[in-house]
Amino acid sequence: MSNLDILNKHNFKFNKSFGQNFIFDKNFLKSFVVGIVDKNTTVLEIGPGAGTLTSILCENAKRVVSFEIDKNLKPILDENLSNFNNVEVIFQDIMKVDITEIENIMGEEYIIVANLPYYITTPIIFKFLENSTKLKSLIIMVQLEVAERLVAKAGSKDYGAITPAIDYRGDAKIIKKVNRTMFTPVPNVDSAIVQIDLKNKYNITNNKIVDETIKCIFAMRRKTLENNIKSYFKLPTETVDNIISECEFPKQIRGEKLTTDEIIKLSQVIEKYLK
Repeated sequence: MSNLDILNKHNFKFNKSFGQNFIFDKNFLKSFVVGIVDKNTTVLEIGPGAGTLTSILCENAKRVVSFEIDKNLKPILDENLSNFNNVEVIFQDIMKVDITEIENIMGEEYIIVANLPYYITTPIIFKFLENSTKLKSLIIMVQLEVAERLVAKAGSKDYGAITPAIDYRGDAKIIKKVNRTMFTPVPNVDSAIVQIDLKNKYNITNNKIVDETIKCIFAMRRKTLENNIKSYFKLPTETVDNIISECEFPKQIRGEKLTTDEIIKLSQVIEKYLK
């Protein structure tokens, strides 16, 4: 019996408010899991859906912990995952679970594998980037336009706060584009799988000031960097002029033009003036 048949057997109804669009093509799902996940890998899966990807992860990984918000999927997941003893499904909204509790459950370094609906993509990424101490990488399926934002270049239309927030912590790349017809029900947009490998690219002692600087420069995109710094950090004009001068930036530059290297430099100078 296919996973779609099992959904029908249990009279499952897709819930739009949870952004539910499932993929049932096992060969497609295997194509990006194999090579990323092996018997030494502990996986945190967000949104197992009908368990198609979950079962493939169980076959290839050491251990899988899946968080699912929709309790209506319990009988379906129980049936689909009954052959595996290396999986735990937790029926909770992962955004409401403290990161410390999640990482206590994981018990060791782990990777995230998830098919993320649009409404939760950015909050999920920031939750783990800013708070995790054990996460090694994320392999996430997201809307194509979001994927392009995650890997955008400075100054491009897709470049936003999340881009340098990811880039200073690791390397992001699109590993596969996914046509909308792969999903049930079929969404209105195509998707892509993004791999984010976390690594210590910069010698940063204070992540908080870097994150605050990123939020500052993207707070009001139409304003100059000078105005954003002045407004966000409540600094006098003279101090802000000194900061921009010390960074050797053009006076009228806008924040979205700054590369990750330049943002790190800016954050270090701002930190010095805030002390």
